[in-house]
Amino acid sequence: MSRERLIVVGGNAAGLSAASQARRRNHEMEIRVYEKGPDVSYSACGLPYFVGGLVPDADTLRVHSPEFFHTEREIDVFTHHEVLEISTSRRRVSVLAPGGGTPEEVYFDRLVLATGAEPAWPEIPGTELRGVFHVNDLQSAVALKQHLSAASVSKAVIVGGGYIGLEMAEALKTESRAVTLLERSPRLFEAVDQEIVQVTERELTRNGVEVRTQASVAALAGDAQGIVRRVHSEKASFEADCVVLATGVRPRTKLMQAAGIQLGAGGAVSVNDYQETSAAAVYAAGDCVDTLNLVSGQRTYVPLGTTANKQGRVAGENAAGGRERFPGIVGTAVVKVFGLEVARTGLGSEEAREAGFRAAEALVQAPARARYLGGQDILVKLIGDRASGRLLGAQMVGPEGVAKRIDVLATALHSRLTAEQVYQLDLSYAPPFSSVWDPILIAARQLMHAVKS
Repeated sequence: MSRERLIVVGGNAAGLSAASQARRRNHEMEIRVYEKGPDVSYSACGLPYFVGGLVPDADTLRVHSPEFFHTEREIDVFTHHEVLEISTSRRRVSVLAPGGGTPEEVYFDRLVLATGAEPAWPEIPGTELRGVFHVNDLQSAVALKQHLSAASVSKAVIVGGGYIGLEMAEALKTESRAVTLLERSPRLFEAVDQEIVQVTERELTRNGVEVRTQASVAALAGDAQGIVRRVHSEKASFEADCVVLATGVRPRTKLMQAAGIQLGAGGAVSVNDYQETSAAAVYAAGDCVDTLNLVSGQRTYVPLGTTANKQGRVAGENAAGGRERFPGIVGTAVVKVFGLEVARTGLGSEEAREAGFRAAEALVQAPARARYLGGQDILVKLIGDRASGRLLGAQMVGPEGVAKRIDVLATALHSRLTAEQVYQLDLSYAPPFSSVWDPILIAARQLMHAVKS
């Protein structure tokens, strides 16, 4: 009698979390993972730090090899194997092995789709030129690093002012290299509100990054050798020896669309709390799926590594016979921008209003620790609901003490705390770590008054 077979499509965070959890749940199941690229199990979030030299080599980012999964977990991981087609009715996937030839049809009892996201490149002339990169996978980061080492790159242009764009600005900036950051919107980093953006933009400028907003790129131009040399926006032109397209990502769902699997928010695969898709015995997780925002109550598309790993575990558990739930997210994220920590969780002001809340705001500036021990100010913005007093979101920026404080407020959002309940939190205090009135408590007190006004 043949063993029950689980096939996982995609060999990174969500896919290998799913495969590993399925093995923990079911020691008898046959588990195969198909990854169309050469790499599995690596830290995608570490790529900008590899490009910037903080991570010494690409191998440092690799966590486990295919051989590890085979010998230690009895999971067969196939790299350079592309799944071309899914038949949910026949429970078959069509797999193309390295070297081409005739695709193999492989049967599955359960299927986990973890195809991730792909770069959302602008549809403009010149993206095929040499010297144009994205940083969404290990191979692209290695290629960029090699280009920076081999070529004389004195002028780099980054297109896109989101998380990756901000991280790459620091990674590419050196004393000898000019960096220009182009953003088509009126302001950078739309994940946070204007007050936080202003501080972030000043930090970029202070460190020598030229920031241009409302700069929609129209074309990239190259020389006779096909190497990028100039970036044309609608209003100006910029010299460039290297261009990084940090224009965001979109869910990789071509396979699912062709198989008739239902899509949801942001064009991602629609899943329920159990990571089940619209097709029987088919689960999905990670950057290719939507998820529930616990604050707004609406489905959303937020591709983050933390979410991918958690969803992968739930998908793997359930594909192997369990019944776990992934309840949703509050959208917590943090990014380092030179000497600043920039963080957010929950809803911003406009997001709260769009979700139907009567939003109130509090904005405070307070030291992260005692000033007599060198404490520096952080800017804290809280958003609350006037009707219930409930905390809806938080944003922070500052040189210290931001990255972990945002987790306190993420916890408050998960617990649906009011501004008053946040103010009453018994937070730790010692002069090297905080002021006697923590910035969170000061902001919560101000939000208490704002929601009642």
